[in-house]
Amino acid sequence: MTDVATWADDAWRRGLAPEPPLTVSAWADAQRMLPDTASEPGPWRTDRTPYLRDVMDALSPSSPVERVVFMKGAQLGATEAGLNWLGYVIAHAPGLMLSVMPTTEAARRNVRTRVDPLIESTPAVRERVTKAKSRDPGNTATLKSFAGGQIAFVGANSAVGLRSTPARYLFLDEVDGYPHDADGEGDPVALAIQRTVTFRGRRKIFMVSTPTIEGASRISKAYAESDQRLFFVPCPICGAYQSLRWPQVRWDGDHRGGAWYQCAHCGDPIYERHKPRMLAQGEWRVTAAGDGRTAGFHLSALYSPFETWAEIAVEHGAVYRDPPRLQTWVNLKLGEPYEDRAAQIPEPARLMVRAESWGADVPDDVVVITAGVDVQQDRLECEIVGWGKGEESWSLEYHTLAGNPADGDVWTRLDVLLMAARRRRDGRMMHVMGAAVDTGNWSKLVYDFVTPRHSRRVWAIKGSSTAGAPIWPRRPSRPKPGRPPLYVVGVDAAKEVVMARLALDEPGPGFSHFPTDRDLDYFKMLTAERPIRRFVKGVAIREWKKAAFDRNEALDCRVYALAAFHGLRSYGLDLNREAERQAVIAEAAPSPAAPRVIRSKWMRR
Repeated sequence: MTDVATWADDAWRRGLAPEPPLTVSAWADAQRMLPDTASEPGPWRTDRTPYLRDVMDALSPSSPVERVVFMKGAQLGATEAGLNWLGYVIAHAPGLMLSVMPTTEAARRNVRTRVDPLIESTPAVRERVTKAKSRDPGNTATLKSFAGGQIAFVGANSAVGLRSTPARYLFLDEVDGYPHDADGEGDPVALAIQRTVTFRGRRKIFMVSTPTIEGASRISKAYAESDQRLFFVPCPICGAYQSLRWPQVRWDGDHRGGAWYQCAHCGDPIYERHKPRMLAQGEWRVTAAGDGRTAGFHLSALYSPFETWAEIAVEHGAVYRDPPRLQTWVNLKLGEPYEDRAAQIPEPARLMVRAESWGADVPDDVVVITAGVDVQQDRLECEIVGWGKGEESWSLEYHTLAGNPADGDVWTRLDVLLMAARRRRDGRMMHVMGAAVDTGNWSKLVYDFVTPRHSRRVWAIKGSSTAGAPIWPRRPSRPKPGRPPLYVVGVDAAKEVVMARLALDEPGPGFSHFPTDRDLDYFKMLTAERPIRRFVKGVAIREWKKAAFDRNEALDCRVYALAAFHGLRSYGLDLNREAERQAVIAEAAPSPAAPRVIRSKWMRR
């Protein structure tokens, strides 16, 4: 009886004792299974991406950190680390969690493509989540219930979702993609964090994102408030520890495909084959005091085991001359906010000085032509733009069509412009393949003009008021009966591209060419607007503004011509491939004076 009593007493004590501490990384190594759709299906191994261990473990209840900020590049496994945390909460540390994506649509897509496969492929998680049933709301596209808690998946654009429930755990994914205001109720990040206030001291907030533009990046600001940890790895030759930086990536001549890393201490080359061992011996080091509650991690794609230094260098070689594409590279590869070159507006006189003559209607390097049309009260303004390889552009023509838009004559003259054939120096004829006409003024007349011409890719457009809107929409608005669709274009994004490319000094990808017939007033209109930063409910946003009496029609026309080019891309245009195809045709042409009709699949769509 004594033995039985002792055994019962021990069992009772074990039942009262808390569970042994288990970190997120230890749980993932023991329980997480990657689905068959993953690049490396099977058991999760933190050793494959050892830099994620400290990031995940800071999210464990045993860590005193309340907020974890992860500013990172691409191809680093950050998404899987976040999923490991979700699985850990469900299986080991249940509680209320709120998972926020930039939009409600993105949140639903994340559940379908990421969260549901996590649940199905990991038995420790699957057995705890409520089974999906038609009458049971415990397992849906926006809610996952389990013993002791639930996870709600919402979009940052929905204030209702952000204020719907308290949360001990908060997962803010891709925060730089959030709108600055959620349904007029303020910053979505602040609204979501407010949900965790009652759990202060026990809460965990995980902010993850690639950064965007310096000064307007949420993740960059949060990282600056943290202890700013960097991952240091040892040199395989001298053993000195260092954080990996882009300036140390080197290559011979133009052979970027053979790039290596040069040690910042001994100067010896480090090769890709050394990276796995370096990562295994790496360690996170604090580089700032921070606020005492926030652990900040910054990691570039230079650490990625899934991407080589040579691949990163080759991609840099393709984009470094084109600011909009370079921004994407800086954000995704270096995991750093981009210093905005669009703010460096060139002087109109400097642009005028570099004007040139190309001896024909259309330079031989032009692959496709678009037009942008701005509608004013007493005239139409129209720019015809040619586009070449690498989105190098030529302003072929600029027209001011005087006349009341209510008079059909001005629209007839516009149609003649858009229909006109233009001769290249090699003798071949080219036509405008896409045109964007702004509906801001005289919208009914614009619709009357574009409706019979929509099949010629003459589009009715309107500027978007949504921050971060893409230059060309993924889909147009639903048309009214008898009308073509309206395309809502991201004019702010287009202005960023135009201004950044105007700042380029040498011909090549992205460079903007202008003819000698343009006067100074044209270039003043082209550079009339400036990006300003203002704060809306504590969040920095960028807006384009001009002086009260300055004209900006030339800038608007260029923006619309760029939008039309992106419209052609949505139809399947691959500009570089089309340039190569046309070069082959030009070489095979029997005579430079013999015009040839060029047709390709995307033109026939």
